[in-house]
Amino acid sequence: MVHRAGAVLAGGHTVTDDEVKYGLAVTGRADPRHLLTNAGARAGDLLVLTKPLGTGILSTAGKQDKLAPPEYQLMVETMRTLNAVASRAALAVGVRCATDVTGFGLLGHASHIARASNVTLRIDVARVPVLPGAREAWLAGSRTGGEMRNAEYLASRVRWGALDDATRAILVDPQTSGGLLVAVRADAAQDYLTRVAGAVSIGSVGVREDVDILLS
Repeated sequence: MVHRAGAVLAGGHTVTDDEVKYGLAVTGRADPRHLLTNAGARAGDLLVLTKPLGTGILSTAGKQDKLAPPEYQLMVETMRTLNAVASRAALAVGVRCATDVTGFGLLGHASHIARASNVTLRIDVARVPVLPGAREAWLAGSRTGGEMRNAEYLASRVRWGALDDATRAILVDPQTSGGLLVAVRADAAQDYLTRVAGAVSIGSVGVREDVDILLS
């Protein structure tokens, strides 16, 4: 996977723990003319999510031997999918605002865009893609510490509406190798969606209100 990402693995160290761990620190150079940052969203942009949510909940269920093989395999396949196509397509259609969706969950990273860009994001919850089995795993008791911390941080930054607890949990679920949340001009959105398999338009960017995110 490192080589597929165009990188070289150099060096490493060992951690002695009860669980197997694998992490990478990335060092490299980036052309400032081709950076995707969280500060470039503008009112009228559409929000596109490039991968479904739920890897945190599902991986926890997997550790507890509570995940069916098909759901486990799909989770792994999703995490093994690089964001290379999604990020290059974003640059190709003129996008300048994007964030990865990782440990802070969809709403945590969305709030960073809202604050850095001085906008409010509107997300249609029914359009947010979710991995099969994630809701069921949460209802069966698969919880993460990151979910609780994310929810606490976001409590006053989001207008939640009438969401059930499982949906809230999925929206703040810390992701491993999550996708991108991209703010793309409305006139370029279809082009972007065509270029990125599995990408879904989930909302829009509006003028700044009293919260970072409005859910509907």
